[in-house]
Amino acid sequence: MTIKLSQCFIAVDDHDRALGFYRDILGLEVRNDVGFEGMRWVTVGSPAQPDVEIVLEPPLADPNASPADRQAMAELLAKGLLRGVIFSTDDCDATFEKIWAAGGEVLQEPVDQPYGVRDCAFRDPSGNMLRFTQPRTG
Repeated sequence: MTIKLSQCFIAVDDHDRALGFYRDILGLEVRNDVGFEGMRWVTVGSPAQPDVEIVLEPPLADPNASPADRQAMAELLAKGLLRGVIFSTDDCDATFEKIWAAGGEVLQEPVDQPYGVRDCAFRDPSGNMLRFTQPRTG
């Protein structure tokens, strides 16, 4: 039996701004863009990983959710309290420079971590934390 990651989800409050970051800055390709009952889901992924997708979804992607629940999720997203993702890169410093030069909100400049990676961190336009890690050699 084989189990592999297929999709993960990131909450965004503005899909067009999110595309400006994930597609235009990070270089991910748009694989799907779907609207349903006033909500929108955009699927992006790395050309290097055609079988893994990131779904950019509303903070509470449930058409039956109450207005109070929608507001609570929007507030958590605005505070940066929802989970993001960790990307791997073959050059943490170059990745940092590219995102920083494009205006990315820096949370952590590149640093060698005691657990064997060099990494940096940014916030996406919705406030999600994204880390970019490079395994250290030697």
